[in-house]
Amino acid sequence: SVIYPVGVTTFLASKAAANLPQTTQSALFTITGGKVAVKIYGEVTTVIQAGANNTKIVSNPTVGADVDLCATLDIDADVVGTVYSLNVAGNFSSAMVATTSGALVEQAAWAIVTAGTIDLSCSASKTGQTKWSCSWFPIDVGATLA
Repeated sequence: SVIYPVGVTTFLASKAAANLPQTTQSALFTITGGKVAVKIYGEVTTVIQAGANNTKIVSNPTVGADVDLCATLDIDADVVGTVYSLNVAGNFSSAMVATTSGALVEQAAWAIVTAGTIDLSCSASKTGQTKWSCSWFPIDVGATLA
């Protein structure tokens, strides 16, 4: 067994700004070797095109079915600097949180996800770019996130 000390070392993975997925989901981060605990943050770097675009973060495991880590948030015309975080507080039923002016509320609880990918899912084909960061630590020995 592994004993983690209080104040577990956390790591930060960042994904460069990229275009939104077009009516699909695409991988933001890849988890290998087991389970990790995550807190996920995003930022709009190029204005999101006007029009409905329900967006969410999805755990896409190597084994098993996808799990939405939040309910959808319409990112219609979000401006540069809008930041996103998950509202995980015991379940995944709350919508992703968006705030403007460069501030956000930290995700209340760590989400534990298994090997696979963490994806960004968009319901529409809209222009715009976001960049994402993920604070994480391993639950299983040898688990990593990149």
